[in-house]
Amino acid sequence: MNDSPKNKGLRKKLVLELIKKGIKDENLLKSINLIPRHLFLHQDFENFAYVDKPFPIGFEQTISQPYTVAFQTQALEIKAGNKVLEIGSGSGYQTSILVSMKAEVYSIERIYELYKKSKRILSILNLMPRKIIWEDGYLGLKKDAPFDKILIAAACAEIPMNLVKQLKVGGKMIIPIGNQKNQIMNLITRISKNKIKKTEMGNFLFVPMLTNKI
Repeated sequence: MNDSPKNKGLRKKLVLELIKKGIKDENLLKSINLIPRHLFLHQDFENFAYVDKPFPIGFEQTISQPYTVAFQTQALEIKAGNKVLEIGSGSGYQTSILVSMKAEVYSIERIYELYKKSKRILSILNLMPRKIIWEDGYLGLKKDAPFDKILIAAACAEIPMNLVKQLKVGGKMIIPIGNQKNQIMNLITRISKNKIKKTEMGNFLFVPMLTNKI
């Protein structure tokens, strides 16, 4: 694994930048400092791996900017042992952060090529989740539910209640809601079997979640 002193130094600078933007979770910051994000990008973008921006990873998908990854993770208050469902593995970078934080991660990716690539990189880094599958993320994982937390890395037009039902009572989901031009990050808490609490957390921009697409 190629992880140069230069890249390690750039990660430290990135962590300081994220702290200035309001990221406080020490375990999260530790994971960002340790994990070589450049390995999840095409080599053409390696020099930009620690810039706080999203970058294309092919198939009309992107690796989210580090701040977005950190924001979603911090909002969920990830604790060791939490059972977490991730919808949209993408590059695998977010997955690696969750696994590094000792969560029990179940991850779904609908694009086969990204699924294979992320699985290989996660294996090399020894950061494999409990389960990573190639499937339609909109369906979730009923047989492995309920989950403590659900992280959705694609925008939905509305709250996907079929996924809310896969949360434990007291569990939380972080999800961008809106269209391709206007999305608001929402933290959904399942208060009871039939009741949820929605908290809006600002504007973000994600690729849309597609249903029945694998």
